[in-house]
Amino acid sequence: MASFRSRSSNSNGNHPASSFSLLLLFLLLASVSASETVPKAMSKPATGNFDRGPVVPTTPLVTFLERVQESALATFGQKDFDPKLYVDLSLKFDLSATVTAFHKLPRNATGSVSIPDFKEFMHEYFDGAGNDLVYTEPPDFVPEPDGFLPKVKNPQVRAWALEVHALWKNLSRRVSCSVLDRPEFHTLLPLPGPVVIPGSRFREVYYWDSYWVIRGLLASKMYKTAKAIVTNLIYLIDTYGYVLNGARAYYTNRSQPPLLSAMVYDIYNRTGDLDLVKKALPALLKEHQFWNSGIHKVNVQDDRGRNHTLSRYYAMWNKPRPESSTIDKAHASKLLNASEKEQFYRELASIAESGWDFSTRWMRNTSDFTTLAITSILPVDLNIFILKMELDIVSMAQIVGDNKTAESFLKAAQARKAAIDSVFWNEENGQWLDYWISNGTSSQECQRWKASNQNNNTFASNFVPIWIDLFNSDTCIVEKVRKSFQSSGLLGAAGIATSLTRSGEQWDFPNGWAPLQHMIVEGFGKSGSHEAKSMAQDIAMRWINTNYVAYKETGAMHEKYNVEKCGDIGGGGEYIPQTGFGWSNGVVLAFLEEFGWPADLKIGCNGVML
Repeated sequence: MASFRSRSSNSNGNHPASSFSLLLLFLLLASVSASETVPKAMSKPATGNFDRGPVVPTTPLVTFLERVQESALATFGQKDFDPKLYVDLSLKFDLSATVTAFHKLPRNATGSVSIPDFKEFMHEYFDGAGNDLVYTEPPDFVPEPDGFLPKVKNPQVRAWALEVHALWKNLSRRVSCSVLDRPEFHTLLPLPGPVVIPGSRFREVYYWDSYWVIRGLLASKMYKTAKAIVTNLIYLIDTYGYVLNGARAYYTNRSQPPLLSAMVYDIYNRTGDLDLVKKALPALLKEHQFWNSGIHKVNVQDDRGRNHTLSRYYAMWNKPRPESSTIDKAHASKLLNASEKEQFYRELASIAESGWDFSTRWMRNTSDFTTLAITSILPVDLNIFILKMELDIVSMAQIVGDNKTAESFLKAAQARKAAIDSVFWNEENGQWLDYWISNGTSSQECQRWKASNQNNNTFASNFVPIWIDLFNSDTCIVEKVRKSFQSSGLLGAAGIATSLTRSGEQWDFPNGWAPLQHMIVEGFGKSGSHEAKSMAQDIAMRWINTNYVAYKETGAMHEKYNVEKCGDIGGGGEYIPQTGFGWSNGVVLAFLEEFGWPADLKIGCNGVML
């Protein structure tokens, strides 16, 4: 019999939750599909593609700041240029006065502004990026919380863990009064509570980052701060109908991987906060509707004639992303006509919605960036996140006594589990594989499943389903997936690579990312397999080591790491590597909480203590 607590993604919770039959029912009703040999997936070229999806309008301020961004690039040049800086600026005067001053700037024959004139204009008319968020002291931070990481016995590891814990203070912010008083002067959106930002250029709260931030905050016993993050995300659902990619006006056209239910679920298991569950449940029902209707919904008929509904990423935008407008336009300049460019911009924004921006995972031709086609892909991990949302809603509905909702979402989860088994699972590979659909597929059409449409390329996302108890409690599945993972080539000296392709994109080889390490490690770690548990601990130790060494060498936690070499930070992508860093801090603390560190075990590359 499974209980709310037994499904928890952290075993250290201390709140006794009510038990109910869930996992057993699933295992009886849905089993993994029978195997067949699956040939390598074949992606059809994007012929006759056109954009026909919805577009959420942007604000006049965002539109103007994109023009400022373009002028800044012409003035300062490409070196060290970050386009996001310019759409994060705040006005000192009203928009019309600022636009007038911008138009009056003297320009040379090519239309660019001199560096002194542009700097003077910026200083006079704008407040700096990030000034609209101000530092706030977390109400529940203490230098060393009671019961902090009891399994960490090594004094040097413990001292470092306390330094990582202290970083929550550095990343804590609240929206300034100026945003609340004059919201039209800012691209930052007003939020009701304090936030924890990822760090560096990411000056605002982000959706899926927040799950691993919260996991770290729970290890740090900072429950009030964790709840405040959830309260802000619920506010975004109440305001927009979904959680935004981030709390900026230019992010209102897309979401990010839906992990709000997991945040609420984990906080409840630690605190027993029934009011939080009651507040979150209506918002989660709205979010589930967002991901399971309209453009996000796709119907697939499997090889047995059974119809399934799954979800995809699909942003409500078909123009350059404002935060990367100059970069997007440069890529799109290789395309011939307006409709191709609109579809390409849609793909860019939709990939940003996935959090994997960018990766060969989404390309029809891995050597051609303009062949990005995520709207023609059913992603494994997205549907796992939604399955978890459905299971979490079942649990929360039962806790508040809403049996009708619990029953409805139990059926929804059963249906999605069957769809995942039929569409994604590949018995020969021992992995769950992304599935390609036809170009321009609408939510009304029904795709016929073909084995050749599974993407046989290896990505860390192929193993994310093991994070869910429905899969990590199945001994047969765990053994197949463990063997597949061990032979996949993804595991490096310092952790799990995102893919096997060295493309120069940041969500490819050799980069490793904290969320992927955590989900795969936690999934294998919760299984009943001794071999899988041992492998999970080994991966966690590799990841802790590389974070520790990089921290000691640079004085910072990093957004991503190179898994080929212990202590080496990651690179690639459209911006320089960032520090801070919210989810990296959270995963290190979560791993140390779960696995600890023995007193006699050295930390560092090859066991060399730094």
